Amino acid sequence: MILVFGGTTEGRKAVEALEAAGSRYYYSTRGDEQQVNLTHGIHLKGGMDLPEMISFCEEHDIRLIVDAAHPFAENLHKNLLQLALQSELPIVRFDRIYPPRTDDVIWCKDYQDAIKKMEEHGVQRLLALTGVNTISQLRPFWNRQECWFRILHRETSIGLASQAGFPESHLVFYEEDATETLISQLQPDAILTKESGASGGFSLKVESAKAAGIKVFAVERPIYPPQGVIPQDKAVAIDYVNGPHGLRRAVEKRLPEFYPLHSGLTTGTCATAAAVAAASALLRKEKPDEVPVVLPDGETILVPVCYGDDFAYVTKPGGDDPDVTDGLEVRASVSRIDEDDPMEVVIKGGEGVGTFTLPGFDYPPGEPAINKSPRQMIRSNLAVFNTSLQVIISVPEGAQIAHRTFNPRIGIVGGISIIGVSGIVMPFSEEAFIESIRKCLQVAMASGAPRVVINSGAKSERFVRACYPELPQQAFVEYGNYIGETLKMADEMGIERVTLGVMLGKAVKLAAGQLDTHSRRGTMDKAFVSQMLKEAGCPIDITDLTLARELWKMIPEEKIPAFCKVVIGHCQQHCATVVNDCELTILLIGENGEIYS
Repeated sequence: MILVFGGTTEGRKAVEALEAAGSRYYYSTRGDEQQVNLTHGIHLKGGMDLPEMISFCEEHDIRLIVDAAHPFAENLHKNLLQLALQSELPIVRFDRIYPPRTDDVIWCKDYQDAIKKMEEHGVQRLLALTGVNTISQLRPFWNRQECWFRILHRETSIGLASQAGFPESHLVFYEEDATETLISQLQPDAILTKESGASGGFSLKVESAKAAGIKVFAVERPIYPPQGVIPQDKAVAIDYVNGPHGLRRAVEKRLPEFYPLHSGLTTGTCATAAAVAAASALLRKEKPDEVPVVLPDGETILVPVCYGDDFAYVTKPGGDDPDVTDGLEVRASVSRIDEDDPMEVVIKGGEGVGTFTLPGFDYPPGEPAINKSPRQMIRSNLAVFNTSLQVIISVPEGAQIAHRTFNPRIGIVGGISIIGVSGIVMPFSEEAFIESIRKCLQVAMASGAPRVVINSGAKSERFVRACYPELPQQAFVEYGNYIGETLKMADEMGIERVTLGVMLGKAVKLAAGQLDTHSRRGTMDKAFVSQMLKEAGCPIDITDLTLARELWKMIPEEKIPAFCKVVIGHCQQHCATVVNDCELTILLIGENGEIYS
């Protein structure tokens, strides 16, 4: 059993990651203000002291602690480390993603240091964005200078401000005004904030202050783990994560039975990790057993690596996904190049990496089959070395394995492709995947969202989410390739409104009646695509068409809306065979995120 301490944005993300397992866990918050929709978790409201934590863990067979609390919740962090120490439990610290510290911010060690530095800079009017619990700590400043505190508009927060003796007339409320508006209204000399990370809106606060030409003081986040909590002769197993993928991987390592199926890594992530390790060996003469890799969503995971004579490699973990690349050795060789731009990174394909031979991919024919997202990952992760580098990615068994993929059909020859949008391979088996969709739909219903939005993956979700900014995270469900099964389940569950976001590759298959769009079940019907083009008044020659997305460039711009309307119409006809009562909206997503309906 897992016990999560949350009440934060990271707590919500932890809930989303753990709910996907379908296993029981506990989610603890000090107050009852945070509303989370739990299907498999049990919400514990009210703080616990250390003896209560120890007792609870013993009574409920807790085997893993997840600390997703606020970075400034120092007492709770200390208690949880003591809990892990005394109960001999591993702990996962789910921290935030922090922007790099910059010189345009005046950094303060603590609130006393902040008071000292603000007085040295002559601050007389301050907007404090540090929360109600810091009012008493900043009393020496607001007793002498004019100060406003932005707090949450809750009775408990207002009560705490009153207890501290702070004048109610100088309270401003979080939900009423954005930082930029408050600065414009109050005209402070400076703002004071915490180093609260990306999820705490730190960068937005700094940008608002800079735009107004006022100073920014920031209290540095506390060191984790706090010094002196763990005795030198003791040890606690701590995994550090800053995103849901890292949390899932940590849980899979520490509590393997929690998730019925385990996740893996894409070839793109493996290639990136190998490149980072090879660069570290070349430039720093260091060969760590695992290296950090920043995924496209900004979170960092640790990836185990090994080394050869002049290369580093990762043995690709497919998890429980039936992937032919599982267990392959993905290598990277790195060398210096002489370039004027110190950040130049040249990426090439070596043995076992295929080559694009047809148009329609991220890169033209002749380029190695390394997609855009992995190339961006490699470049961004190697930026820390600040050196021009050449990277050669190779997969020794790639040429043989490629014959078991669809690569030869679509014009990738000589090896496998290096792919991956999210960087993580989620476990795939038909029965388990469909069941996971069912669970996600159940969570979406439980959230009370007025609409459920189903989409194929991270990329399509990002585009469709912009159409429904008011919907909670739980309302977005991935169908993978199982459009028909997902719609059927949604209809059976009584979900009243469903939006289907679909990109063109899957849309043309769905329009032809393929409710399961996986490539192993069927490929694009070019004859039917030609028929739809004629229906749209655009009878172009598609003899050389390889991938459906090439149509975006082949169809005259003025004909695209008509073609999209035809495709959506055919999709609606086939979807109508599996839905009866729910209202279905289909959104066709263009190459650059355009939405057609």
